[in-house]
Amino acid sequence: MSSLSLITKQHRARLERRIAGSTNRWRFPKQPFTGDLLSLSQMFKALSIDFEEALRNPDRLHISQIQKFFCENFKNKDIQSAEADVILECLGFKWELHRPQLFQSETLAKLYLKALTQGTTYPLRELEELLRAQSPKKTKEKSPAKRMIISLKISDPLVTKVAFATALKNLYVSEVEINLEDVLGVLASAHILQFSGLVQRCVDVMITRLMPSTIKNFYEAGCKYKEEQLTTACEKWLEMNLVPLVGMQIHLRKIPQDLLHKVLKSPRLFTFSEFRLLKTMLLWVFLQLNYKIQAIPTHETVMTFFKSFPENCCFLDRDIGQSLRPLFLCLRLHGITKGKDLEVLRYINFFPESWLNRVTANHYHALENGGDMDQLKDLNTQAMRFGLLFNQENTTYSKMIAVYGFFFKITGLKHDTTTYSFYMQRIKHTDLESPFVVYEHKPVSLRAARMVKYEIRAQALVDGKWQEFRTNQIMQKFGLTKPSCKSHILKIQTVGIPIYVSFAFIFPPS
Repeated sequence: MSSLSLITKQHRARLERRIAGSTNRWRFPKQPFTGDLLSLSQMFKALSIDFEEALRNPDRLHISQIQKFFCENFKNKDIQSAEADVILECLGFKWELHRPQLFQSETLAKLYLKALTQGTTYPLRELEELLRAQSPKKTKEKSPAKRMIISLKISDPLVTKVAFATALKNLYVSEVEINLEDVLGVLASAHILQFSGLVQRCVDVMITRLMPSTIKNFYEAGCKYKEEQLTTACEKWLEMNLVPLVGMQIHLRKIPQDLLHKVLKSPRLFTFSEFRLLKTMLLWVFLQLNYKIQAIPTHETVMTFFKSFPENCCFLDRDIGQSLRPLFLCLRLHGITKGKDLEVLRYINFFPESWLNRVTANHYHALENGGDMDQLKDLNTQAMRFGLLFNQENTTYSKMIAVYGFFFKITGLKHDTTTYSFYMQRIKHTDLESPFVVYEHKPVSLRAARMVKYEIRAQALVDGKWQEFRTNQIMQKFGLTKPSCKSHILKIQTVGIPIYVSFAFIFPPS
């Protein structure tokens, strides 16, 4: 009996018998189908909509069909002198709208059709009159249609009256300028209105206006409204600009931890060196814990701050640092090889002793075995990485790097306005321009050949899209004389500036 009662209640919840017009017909008591079934069937037939499919997908099918009808037939209709036929009550204002433009918004279309079917026992007749009155084929004078009042409640704090007005204006004019200060509110309004064309315009504007001051809000908006194109663009932009740009500004404080984690795990992340990336991350932590500081502190100030904690426990082992461990596990501390930089790692008491001991052990093993990096296998996640930022003024740019007694020069050349080449070259220690400065307190390897697995990658932003150029992962024996001392040359053509060039390599076992 209980199961039968349950079925009966569910049945009554779906259908009930009501008087509709002069007949007694079956009808749905709830939205979106408030009219009787016969009228609904006739209405869908008039609009060439499959009735059964509409019943299964009411919010998608019949609204989209009617939207398509209006958008195709009245998109360019002149409404300059036409009187508004719909009043939208929203945000404490009454907005005057016109039906052909209103139907570009799925939300407004639903509200309108809901009001249309609720206000009459003959929704088919009302819809036929609506279509007949709006038909562009009619040349005779049309009888004025009564104004329909619809209401929309908005609770999203990003939606301002100015932003909402801009969104409504886009129903009428397709190229309305969207100001940077209003774009978040316009995007929020477009999502509420379910106005897909405007959503895409907002996303396009935001992608082209990514900068340290906007990256946080744009990324969070992309997550909130599930705009994957926007969140992906934010991630790619930060992969390139975390160290050279954002890491030099107070806006670094605002970068969300989840976004930072994604960027640190990316093999495309650009950095000048591993130590520069570490300094950026330490600065981010410092800014999280020192809210009142409104200017970028010196490196010494940051180091002193972490050194100020009691020495009985490192920072990452403290309660305050536990949640940050996933971020610093993404760093490649084995890529820090300079003696003075390794001294900093121990001085600040930031990392667990086990981490530092592992780094030291790996360095000793590599030095004792001619540079062999036995523990490094994957170029994408473990390689030593160095970078060049090639700007407009550069025609030739190079930097010297030293790893386990081997010296390499990474170089970029500009051939013409759009053609560039990048390569790395092994340098003999006696040929260095400033030998004392470069390899003071550093080992020097006398090995004539060194096997290197490497990859060169260059990326540039062009019209809001990232161009990426890369070599394959190449295994090469580097000698001290030409041609064996020079790597494969990555030659590219791009109009994008700056160019972010990354050199990643490991020394496989001999």
